[in-house]
Amino acid sequence: MPIDGKFQLMTLPYQQLGEAVSQQTLSFHHGKHLKAYVDNLNKLYNGPAVSLQEIVRTADGGVFNNAGQVLNHTMYFEQLSNTPRSMSDAFAAKLAAQYGSVEAFRDEFLQKGASLFGSGWVWLSLDADGKLVITQNAGADNPVRHDLCPLLTIDVWEHAYYLDYQNRRADYLAAIWQCIDWPVVEARM
Repeated sequence: MPIDGKFQLMTLPYQQLGEAVSQQTLSFHHGKHLKAYVDNLNKLYNGPAVSLQEIVRTADGGVFNNAGQVLNHTMYFEQLSNTPRSMSDAFAAKLAAQYGSVEAFRDEFLQKGASLFGSGWVWLSLDADGKLVITQNAGADNPVRHDLCPLLTIDVWEHAYYLDYQNRRADYLAAIWQCIDWPVVEARM
């Protein structure tokens, strides 16, 4: 929900993510890219005070693009940490039951992130039946547009990794994986 009718740029609890993401990349990614989306959304959106997810679910055009990027980036930054916590045994068992093992899930998730053509996001979501779904979403798209509950995302737009990894998206994905704070992901269920 906006505060006083305006969406706010989230404050990052970290200035870099160890060796995975530099301070320079975070400065550009959060302080320039995400800030621009927040500022643009505040200029464009004049509808009722509803959740960001509701705006993403129903909007189109510039409002959708900016709201989608604010939601996507917020979820991305919130789930990362310099002191990430492990996933629970219950969540690991859910992943293993569906994908064969946590490692098989990880491999499929990272492969989908590496193979997404162009810019976008790789997501782990929950469908209405409680099944886990890995999707590739281009642009500002978000699983809420497809009646899914988003749990985990990794940004694969070039601005998320290019300063640190140039064109080595797979290396970025492997590094950022080590920064996921799993209890944050699990709480989204």
